[in-house]
Amino acid sequence: MSELRVVVVEAGDERAVEDWREVHNAIIPTAALSSAEVRERAGRNHLEVLYAGEVLVGCSTVRPPENGAVTVIARVLPAYRRRGYGEVLYRRGLTKAKELGASEIETIVLASNSEGLRFAERHGFVETDRYVLPGDTIAFVDLRLTSGD
Repeated sequence: MSELRVVVVEAGDERAVEDWREVHNAIIPTAALSSAEVRERAGRNHLEVLYAGEVLVGCSTVRPPENGAVTVIARVLPAYRRRGYGEVLYRRGLTKAKELGASEIETIVLASNSEGLRFAERHGFVETDRYVLPGDTIAFVDLRLTSGD
């Protein structure tokens, strides 16, 4: 990661919205979003996009507190995993969650994303629920942070 400049931007302009959407839809094809849906999410959640130089690498979502729990989601495209990019997004998400007054941190990972599940578990998250959206066959896994990460 040190040879490339890491840039993280808020998903506010059209390019960032489309890049956030590209990463989200690549990692969660079962719940693909339109540009309009991403813009709507950007109005209620904190969305960021991560670039290595000019190359799109990942995105993140931080959802505001619900019953004290803030949801932090970091997504990295498969070709760029295990290089520290997920850690950058995750740490930024934790910082934002604390700014929002989180008493608990949660995340959500598509069950077929074994690397994402391992990342969450390595950071102290434990599974709390699984559910399948109507018409889908792959479950989403809800996890809650149990360590002081």
